[in-house]
Amino acid sequence: MTDSEIANGDIAELPETAVPIPPIAGIVLAGGRSRRMGTDKASIQWPDESAEPMLARIVRTVSERCDRVYVVAAQESSAYQLLHGTGGPEAVWVTDEEPGAGPLGGLAAGLAAAAADGFGLGFVCATDMPLIGAGLIDELARGATPSTQAVIAHDDRRDHPMAAIYRTSSAQTVADLVAGGERRMLAVVDALETRRVPVSNSEWLTNVNAPEDLHDLRVS
Repeated sequence: MTDSEIANGDIAELPETAVPIPPIAGIVLAGGRSRRMGTDKASIQWPDESAEPMLARIVRTVSERCDRVYVVAAQESSAYQLLHGTGGPEAVWVTDEEPGAGPLGGLAAGLAAAAADGFGLGFVCATDMPLIGAGLIDELARGATPSTQAVIAHDDRRDHPMAAIYRTSSAQTVADLVAGGERRMLAVVDALETRRVPVSNSEWLTNVNAPEDLHDLRVS
């Protein structure tokens, strides 16, 4: 299948053989308000009270494949207030996302920060994905081509634009969406040259939005 055959509505079937992975920045979006959870998701201990915060777990996993990890969260956010400067795996905090812009604003800020440091690609995920694995980054990276601006995970139900690799050069396009009032993460699927990759393990894409989600994962 050629690049011209992989339109925004198509699903890419990737070869099983491993290919070298170029330098990739990790971008973890952690500025959410966690309304449904009732407490900041980034600081939840995973998998139990003796473990590390969920954000630290995700940063540690992402750093297995990414040369530098950025955590996007405004200084006013719960994640920054509770976790900045408390130790844990190394990460660069990005605090200049537009207030009230949601994850789309965080994506724009994270991509811009990674681009400024010379990265051409950024793997993006949320702080509420405790089962994420380094293999997800490998599978998405194999889908990156020179003409592709976004490689997003896809399962049998939907697209996952918050489990994706983006070209950092698309930061301005995302920022323009935010400036125009857009707040839907799925808007990037239409705005960018996008390739969808079916992932081999759908558990990587599991997120926790409410206490019952967290309970179900802990007892499963």
